[in-house]
Amino acid sequence: MYKQLEDLPDIMTAEMLSQFLGLSKRRIYELMDLNKEAGGLPCLRIGRCKRTLKTDLINWINKTKEGK
Repeated sequence: MYKQLEDLPDIMTAEMLSQFLGLSKRRIYELMDLNKEAGGLPCLRIGRCKRTLKTDLINWINKTKEGK
């Protein structure tokens, strides 16, 4: 289980994000499908797979905290 940002790998699956953020995998996928302007979580799409970079997660958390 991931408890701190330092514990996370550089590229994360929805399962990893779900455990870290305490959200369901379904909600993580919903956030990945939203565009950035609507508060969506940036992700890489590799075929049908979606992954999020640790740096993108950190930036997304900071923007969410600021309300932007």
